[in-house]
Amino acid sequence: MVVLNKIYTRTGDDGSTALGTGERRKKYDLRIAAYGTLDEANAAIGIVRLHTADDPALDAALAHIQNDLFDVGADLTMPGKGRGPDGARLTVTNTQVTWLESEIDRLNAELTPLRSFVLPGGSAPAAYLHLARTVCRRAERLIAELKDKPGESVGEEVLKYVNRLSDFLFVASRHANGKGARDVLWQPGRNR
Repeated sequence: MVVLNKIYTRTGDDGSTALGTGERRKKYDLRIAAYGTLDEANAAIGIVRLHTADDPALDAALAHIQNDLFDVGADLTMPGKGRGPDGARLTVTNTQVTWLESEIDRLNAELTPLRSFVLPGGSAPAAYLHLARTVCRRAERLIAELKDKPGESVGEEVLKYVNRLSDFLFVASRHANGKGARDVLWQPGRNR
Protein backbone atom coordinates (compact mmCIF):
# COMPACT_ATOMS: atom_id res chain seq x y z
CA MET A 1 0.00 0.00 0.00
CA VAL A 2 2.77 2.45 0.89
CA VAL A 3 6.15 2.13 -0.80
CA LEU A 4 8.90 4.55 0.18
CA ASN A 5 11.98 3.68 -1.82
CA LYS A 6 13.34 7.19 -2.05
CA ILE A 7 12.91 9.62 0.84
CA TYR A 8 13.91 12.86 -0.84
CA THR A 9 12.19 13.82 -4.09
CA ARG A 10 13.05 17.52 -4.39
CA THR A 11 9.42 18.17 -5.39
CA GLY A 12 8.86 20.17 -2.19
CA ASP A 13 11.72 22.55 -2.82
CA ASP A 14 9.23 25.07 -4.21
CA GLY A 15 7.28 25.19 -0.92
CA SER A 16 4.57 22.77 -1.97
CA THR A 17 3.77 19.18 -1.07
CA ALA A 18 1.51 16.53 -2.50
CA LEU A 19 -1.65 15.17 -0.97
CA GLY A 20 -2.21 11.45 -1.34
CA THR A 21 -4.40 12.31 -4.32
CA GLY A 22 -1.40 13.83 -6.12
CA GLU A 23 -2.78 17.36 -5.80
CA ARG A 24 -0.07 19.88 -4.88
CA ARG A 25 -0.67 22.28 -1.99
CA LYS A 26 1.46 24.91 -0.28
CA LYS A 27 3.20 23.52 2.81
CA TYR A 28 1.34 26.07 4.94
CA ASP A 29 -2.06 24.98 3.57
CA LEU A 30 -4.63 24.34 6.30
CA ARG A 31 -5.02 20.66 5.34
CA ILE A 32 -1.25 20.12 5.50
CA ALA A 33 -1.12 21.94 8.86
CA ALA A 34 -3.92 19.72 10.20
CA TYR A 35 -2.34 16.39 9.42
CA GLY A 36 1.14 17.70 10.23
CA THR A 37 -0.09 18.65 13.68
CA LEU A 38 -1.55 15.16 14.13
CA ASP A 39 1.90 13.85 13.25
CA GLU A 40 3.32 16.02 16.05
CA ALA A 41 0.76 14.55 18.47
CA ASN A 42 1.75 11.05 17.35
CA ALA A 43 5.43 11.86 17.95
CA ALA A 44 4.61 13.15 21.45
CA ILE A 45 2.76 9.89 22.13
CA GLY A 46 5.90 8.07 21.00
CA ILE A 47 7.83 9.95 23.68
CA VAL A 48 5.20 8.98 26.27
CA ARG A 49 5.69 5.34 25.34
CA LEU A 50 9.33 5.54 26.37
CA HIS A 51 7.94 5.79 29.91
CA THR A 52 5.01 3.34 29.91
CA ALA A 53 6.71 -0.08 30.00
CA ASP A 54 5.48 -0.55 33.58
CA ASP A 55 1.86 -0.04 32.46
CA PRO A 56 1.30 -2.55 29.63
CA ALA A 57 -2.41 -1.71 29.23
CA LEU A 58 -1.70 2.01 28.79
CA ASP A 59 1.23 1.30 26.48
CA ALA A 60 -0.94 -0.99 24.33
CA ALA A 61 -3.67 1.66 24.15
CA LEU A 62 -1.12 4.28 23.08
CA ALA A 63 0.27 1.93 20.39
CA HIS A 64 -3.30 1.39 19.16
CA ILE A 65 -3.85 5.16 19.03
CA GLN A 66 -0.59 5.75 17.13
CA ASN A 67 -1.83 3.41 14.42
CA ASP A 68 -5.29 5.02 14.40
CA LEU A 69 -3.71 8.43 13.92
CA PHE A 70 -2.40 7.23 10.56
CA ASP A 71 -6.00 6.38 9.60
CA VAL A 72 -7.00 9.93 10.58
CA GLY A 73 -4.06 11.28 8.57
CA ALA A 74 -5.04 9.15 5.58
CA ASP A 75 -8.49 10.70 5.64
CA LEU A 76 -6.98 14.18 5.68
CA THR A 77 -4.38 13.53 2.97
CA MET A 78 -6.82 11.70 0.67
CA PRO A 79 -10.02 13.75 1.00
CA GLY A 80 -12.89 11.59 -0.19
CA LYS A 81 -10.69 9.19 -2.14
CA GLY A 82 -8.34 7.08 -0.01
CA ARG A 83 -8.81 3.30 0.02
CA GLY A 84 -7.41 0.78 2.46
CA PRO A 85 -6.03 -2.70 1.74
CA ASP A 86 -9.56 -4.16 1.75
CA GLY A 87 -10.79 -1.57 -0.75
CA ALA A 88 -12.83 0.31 1.85
CA ARG A 89 -12.51 4.06 2.32
CA LEU A 90 -9.41 4.63 4.45
CA THR A 91 -10.52 6.80 7.34
CA VAL A 92 -11.11 6.64 11.03
CA THR A 93 -14.45 4.99 11.85
CA ASN A 94 -17.10 5.25 14.54
CA THR A 95 -15.82 1.89 15.86
CA GLN A 96 -12.46 3.55 16.56
CA VAL A 97 -14.21 6.48 18.29
CA THR A 98 -16.23 4.03 20.43
CA TRP A 99 -13.06 2.11 21.34
CA LEU A 100 -11.44 5.35 22.46
CA GLU A 101 -14.47 6.19 24.60
CA SER A 102 -14.28 2.76 26.26
CA GLU A 103 -10.59 3.35 27.04
CA ILE A 104 -11.43 6.73 28.57
CA ASP A 105 -14.11 5.09 30.72
CA ARG A 106 -11.75 2.26 31.74
CA LEU A 107 -9.02 4.64 32.90
CA ASN A 108 -11.37 7.19 34.43
CA ALA A 109 -13.05 4.56 36.62
CA GLU A 110 -9.76 4.14 38.53
CA LEU A 111 -9.06 7.85 39.14
CA THR A 112 -9.46 9.85 42.32
CA PRO A 113 -12.09 12.59 41.98
CA LEU A 114 -10.78 15.79 40.41
CA ARG A 115 -11.01 18.81 42.74
CA SER A 116 -9.23 21.47 40.64
CA PHE A 117 -7.66 21.99 37.25
CA VAL A 118 -4.55 19.89 36.69
CA LEU A 119 -1.20 21.46 35.86
CA PRO A 120 1.00 19.47 33.45
CA GLY A 121 3.54 17.49 35.45
CA GLY A 122 3.78 15.04 38.30
CA SER A 123 5.60 12.32 36.39
CA ALA A 124 7.39 12.09 33.04
CA PRO A 125 4.65 10.10 31.29
CA ALA A 126 1.95 12.42 32.65
CA ALA A 127 3.82 15.53 31.52
CA TYR A 128 4.35 14.08 28.04
CA LEU A 129 0.69 13.02 27.87
CA HIS A 130 -0.25 16.64 28.61
CA LEU A 131 2.07 17.77 25.83
CA ALA A 132 0.41 15.30 23.45
CA ARG A 133 -3.01 16.54 24.61
CA THR A 134 -2.20 20.17 23.85
CA VAL A 135 -0.84 19.30 20.41
CA CYS A 136 -3.96 17.21 19.81
CA ARG A 137 -6.17 20.17 20.77
CA ARG A 138 -4.30 22.34 18.27
CA ALA A 139 -4.89 19.70 15.59
CA GLU A 140 -8.58 19.66 16.53
CA ARG A 141 -8.83 23.42 16.04
CA LEU A 142 -7.17 23.18 12.62
CA ILE A 143 -9.40 20.28 11.55
CA ALA A 144 -12.53 22.17 12.68
CA GLU A 145 -11.41 25.17 10.64
CA LEU A 146 -10.66 22.94 7.64
CA LYS A 147 -14.08 21.28 7.92
CA ASP A 148 -15.77 24.70 7.79
CA LYS A 149 -13.72 25.94 4.84
CA PRO A 150 -15.70 26.02 1.56
CA GLY A 151 -14.54 23.40 -0.94
CA GLU A 152 -12.82 21.22 1.69
CA SER A 153 -14.01 17.87 3.00
CA VAL A 154 -13.23 16.10 6.24
CA GLY A 155 -14.49 12.63 7.10
CA GLU A 156 -17.34 12.70 9.59
CA GLU A 157 -15.54 10.75 12.30
CA VAL A 158 -12.22 12.63 12.07
CA LEU A 159 -13.20 15.51 14.33
CA LYS A 160 -14.96 13.15 16.76
CA TYR A 161 -11.88 10.95 17.05
CA VAL A 162 -9.48 13.84 17.61
CA ASN A 163 -11.82 15.38 20.20
CA ARG A 164 -12.04 12.08 22.11
CA LEU A 165 -8.29 11.59 21.79
CA SER A 166 -7.56 14.82 23.66
CA ASP A 167 -9.96 13.63 26.39
CA PHE A 168 -8.19 10.26 26.50
CA LEU A 169 -4.79 11.93 26.79
CA PHE A 170 -6.01 14.01 29.74
CA VAL A 171 -7.46 10.99 31.56
CA ALA A 172 -4.35 8.95 30.73
CA SER A 173 -2.13 11.69 32.19
CA ARG A 174 -4.02 11.46 35.46
CA HIS A 175 -3.80 7.67 35.35
CA ALA A 176 -0.03 7.93 34.85
CA ASN A 177 0.14 10.17 37.92
CA GLY A 178 -0.71 7.39 40.36
CA LYS A 179 -4.33 7.35 39.22
CA GLY A 180 -4.62 11.02 40.14
CA ALA A 181 -2.84 10.84 43.51
CA ARG A 182 0.25 12.67 42.17
CA ASP A 183 -1.61 15.23 40.04
CA VAL A 184 -0.28 18.77 40.37
CA LEU A 185 -3.37 20.87 41.02
CA TRP A 186 -3.92 24.51 40.21
CA GLN A 187 -4.23 26.68 43.31
CA PRO A 188 -6.14 29.80 42.20
CA GLY A 189 -4.46 33.05 43.23
CA ARG A 190 -1.67 31.29 45.14
CA ASN A 191 1.12 33.57 43.89
CA ARG A 192 -0.59 36.95 44.15
